[in-house]
Amino acid sequence: MRAVTVTPGVPDSLRLTEDWPEPASEEGAILVEGLAVGICGTDQEIIAGAYGEAPPGQERLVLGHESLGRVLEDPTGTLQPGDLVAGVVRHPDPLPCPNCAVGEWDMCRNGQYTEHGIKALSGFARDRWRVQPKFAVGLDPVLEPVGMLLEPTTVVAKAWDHIERIGRRAEWKPQTVLVTGAGPIGLLAALLATQRGLSVHVLDRAMTGPKPDLVRALGATYHTVPVSELEFEPDVVVECTGAPVVVLDAMCKTAPTGIVCLTGVSSGGRTIDFDAGALNRALVLENNVVFGSVNAGRKHWDQAAEALARADQGWLNSLITRRVPVSGYAEAYASGPDDIKVVLDFTA
Repeated sequence: MRAVTVTPGVPDSLRLTEDWPEPASEEGAILVEGLAVGICGTDQEIIAGAYGEAPPGQERLVLGHESLGRVLEDPTGTLQPGDLVAGVVRHPDPLPCPNCAVGEWDMCRNGQYTEHGIKALSGFARDRWRVQPKFAVGLDPVLEPVGMLLEPTTVVAKAWDHIERIGRRAEWKPQTVLVTGAGPIGLLAALLATQRGLSVHVLDRAMTGPKPDLVRALGATYHTVPVSELEFEPDVVVECTGAPVVVLDAMCKTAPTGIVCLTGVSSGGRTIDFDAGALNRALVLENNVVFGSVNAGRKHWDQAAEALARADQGWLNSLITRRVPVSGYAEAYASGPDDIKVVLDFTA
């Protein structure tokens, strides 16, 4: 069986293993044929040796956390053979912490969770994998070409869930949303915003390539100026770049009672001359909220699956800028200048 693997902590140890063992029954009762995995920056960080942890007792880690597969067998009856399925990435810690104990593993408080293809669990970049029923998410058949987008969509489904829950602290009728960054997360955040009937603006540095057209196809407005130069104050900001200047400008730009959700992760190591006192004053006097969001709970996976099923499927297909067969795995994990989402295809 083929699997794309790395030795965590060892830069450039990526390789296609042709004789990887079949998935053990302990991984889950549902046996799945791997169809494809999406590739993101986390995979590239793991390949660079900056992150990642192999399963206990193993030297190598199977990559792949943006999964799409087809059920081969499910003795539990949760799904049927032939059903499309994705695997939930994060599993609760073994203790468990108070959040993991109630199924909120995305809010784990002690950091002992595990994650497929990232931390101590084999990923989905292999010909076959197994999953426990409670971590198996069935997909509408219409999503077969794009189902690997489910995992990044769960990230923004959680972001919107928390934005709306925070908004209910008072009378709140948001109208305008700013999404910073037009990568996969940003574009999917914009998609979910348009599905909520909001006026959507997306800001990115790219002036050419597919991003401007993808934003406009949503009925949203595309901007390339700095956040500080925008001529409106958004009620909601979904920050997807992690760029420190953009993060700080977004926090300063919101309308009163505005909400800023940070989904991008900054690399650190950069110092910016910034008036923190003025920001504090604005946040307090305008009742603004800034919060971080990462990963997703099971309900967000279900919400994301519903959102993708009712989205324009042609638009979703346009997010996938390259589909690479497994034999070209090295090419798939190398970023291209106009890439939005690259998919590693196990059926080609």
